[in-house]
Amino acid sequence: MVVNRIRGMRMIKEPLAIIILGASGDLAQRKLLPALFSLYAQKLLPENFHVFGFARSEMTDAAFRARATERLMCRYTPEARECATLMEQFLARCHYVGGDYGSSDAFRHLADVLRGEFGTLNVNRLFYLAIPPSVFLDAAHALNTSGLVSHDSHKGWTRVVIEKPFGHDRASSDELVTALGQVFTDEQTYRIDHYLGKEIIQNLLVLRFANCIFEPLWSREFVSDVRITWKEDIGIGGRAGYFDDFGIIRDVMQNHILQMLALTAMGRPDKLDAHHVRDEKVHVLRAIQPLAPEDLVVGQYAAAEQGAGGRPAYRGEPGVPPTSRTPTYAAAVLRVKNDRWRGVPFLVECGKALNGTLAEIRLRFRDEVGNLFHPGTPTLSPNELVIRVQPDEAIFLRINNKVPGLGMKLAPTELNLRYRAAFAGVIPEAYESLLLDVVKGDKSLFIRADELAASWDVFDHVLHDLETHPREPEFYAYGSRGPRSVAHLAERHGIELETGA
Repeated sequence: MVVNRIRGMRMIKEPLAIIILGASGDLAQRKLLPALFSLYAQKLLPENFHVFGFARSEMTDAAFRARATERLMCRYTPEARECATLMEQFLARCHYVGGDYGSSDAFRHLADVLRGEFGTLNVNRLFYLAIPPSVFLDAAHALNTSGLVSHDSHKGWTRVVIEKPFGHDRASSDELVTALGQVFTDEQTYRIDHYLGKEIIQNLLVLRFANCIFEPLWSREFVSDVRITWKEDIGIGGRAGYFDDFGIIRDVMQNHILQMLALTAMGRPDKLDAHHVRDEKVHVLRAIQPLAPEDLVVGQYAAAEQGAGGRPAYRGEPGVPPTSRTPTYAAAVLRVKNDRWRGVPFLVECGKALNGTLAEIRLRFRDEVGNLFHPGTPTLSPNELVIRVQPDEAIFLRINNKVPGLGMKLAPTELNLRYRAAFAGVIPEAYESLLLDVVKGDKSLFIRADELAASWDVFDHVLHDLETHPREPEFYAYGSRGPRSVAHLAERHGIELETGA
């Protein structure tokens, strides 16, 4: 799949302008510019391209390039001299314009800078809105009135990438889709979830549909439960202003977690193209029963226990109100109401300030009927398939094996595929893959409007319930496993949690 992408990119000759709104921010500096440099180092960008940073900060081109240099890495060209040359060439194509996001005049100035580099505005334009959602619409309308947005294919294509959050609930999401649709067509719009760019997530479809041993088992007949986990061992850092408004359900569960669930539970598409894959994702998202309040546990991290480093409670973080009820942890049991998954509980959980950093999908298979190895092994460990996204991308299959020695004693072992051990070379970062897809016009890994609406429908009721009937979150110590009541939620739905999970 990567080879096909690379071959396709090398055929693109048209000039390309990449315009990053929010270019002075963390996302642009830490992810977007390094990803673009990696694509450039691999010769995957057109020969005639320029990057234009735009933000409210006042900055010269030289200052912008100096900041970018701090984050650039030669992952594909480790030789020092070649690396330095490539960086110099890439940075020479990076420019900066300061201005307000709602100012048409500022974007007209940007258009003049763009015209000065290309000699024309009739080039392909990729806009990346790495800005707060509160200024999405102002920026979109200002871009439109400045003449930078084109709907004439003879003047080059226009594509816009939008980062989450896509609204605050279903109603605000629909309003945002409609309002942005007045500037950018649906065909021009790329709603990004960077988790979909991770190699192991892209490999889910390969694992399921290119290996005949898995798909026949991928249903309620053989799977007892599915668990999708996302956790971090750090708190919110300096994101109080954003996080306290949105919380962990909107920040992680409604997007990253639900996208992983959709790829896990979707049916087999007729073709592996953007239309058919996203159709199947929409079908399964619409089949998820809206989450009931009794099937949700929300928590918030308290201060670390004594001797654990003195890390603060969420309410003690700078910028967080001292009585905030915003959840930093959530666990829910979701049900997919279709023939494939009816009766199978999906336990999804996400949280911050926990006992480790982990993102994975875990399918547990039903117990074997009749234990031939009793009484030597009274209970057989369940078979499990684990797709681990982070910290190390891997696939594990847990099976029972005979312990070497006299007698018949069984123990669970793992067949594992660790990506970095199995595949030589550099594994692309998620943003490299996704930015390349935008340039190519491949929307397979981007979120369609009806898919977004179906995602909000799963959580809309419970989010409104939390706001209209606020409840105190269950507190858990910073660095712990999370709220204790999750075990009761799992038990109530017949899910057995491992000790230490």
